[in-house]
Amino acid sequence: MTKFGQDKKPFDVLKDLAEKHKVLRKAIGLTQSEMAKRSGVSLGSLKRFELSGQISLESMLKLAQVINRIGDFELVFNENDDLKNIDKLFSDRTRN
Repeated sequence: MTKFGQDKKPFDVLKDLAEKHKVLRKAIGLTQSEMAKRSGVSLGSLKRFELSGQISLESMLKLAQVINRIGDFELVFNENDDLKNIDKLFSDRTRN
């Protein structure tokens, strides 16, 4: 949580993802060129991602597939019990 109780901003999440990707890419011993070839993502897009976090979702998924992390994206936008409790926050019965 950051100031004012908000989660990280999109820019922060993108930068974190880029850094984690770079660490994993290096851990499996791939250069940027090799990763680009294996994933089908252009070298320019890969370099931009690792420097700034900017990348299309499709390209990010291609990169994740190469490092066997595409399954991590299955959790994004999953419905869970927390979402069901949001309605209670806005219910007239909870207001005094």
